[in-house]
Amino acid sequence: MISDRLKLVISLGICLLAGIIGGAITAPNIMTWYGTLIKPSFSPPNWLFGPVWTILYILMGVALFLIWKKINEAPEAKTAIAFFGIQLVLNFFWSLFFFGLHSISLAFLDIVLLLIFIILTTMKFYRIDKTAAYLMVPYLLWVSFATILNLSLLLLNP
Repeated sequence: MISDRLKLVISLGICLLAGIIGGAITAPNIMTWYGTLIKPSFSPPNWLFGPVWTILYILMGVALFLIWKKINEAPEAKTAIAFFGIQLVLNFFWSLFFFGLHSISLAFLDIVLLLIFIILTTMKFYRIDKTAAYLMVPYLLWVSFATILNLSLLLLNP
């Protein structure tokens, strides 16, 4: 049996690792390819993304931990964790599509699916642990904003 402390470390580690891998794809393209794109006026400064994503991955990790703790008492927990896993994979692929492949359109399709799975995950989390769902809200809001930003970049950079 895995202790709660280890579950927390694993949950945080999984989320932060996704961020680290995504960041490794993103970083080399910030000053090069991304720097050449026409951006909307509401585009945040580049330095803001790293701290925001770090906080979001930590919140996601804690949310995952809270659901994992209830895996034996909540029948929906396994499905909720599966949805969480799907959205985390979609999160990673957005970085790959956008920054790795420089495909704004493929990234947009991915982020729409990501947003749907974040909503579904948050709804499933809410049925199991309201705190876990609330911890997902900043992520949901940021990805909603990122979806609008992605669409704007797509329209401005055909």
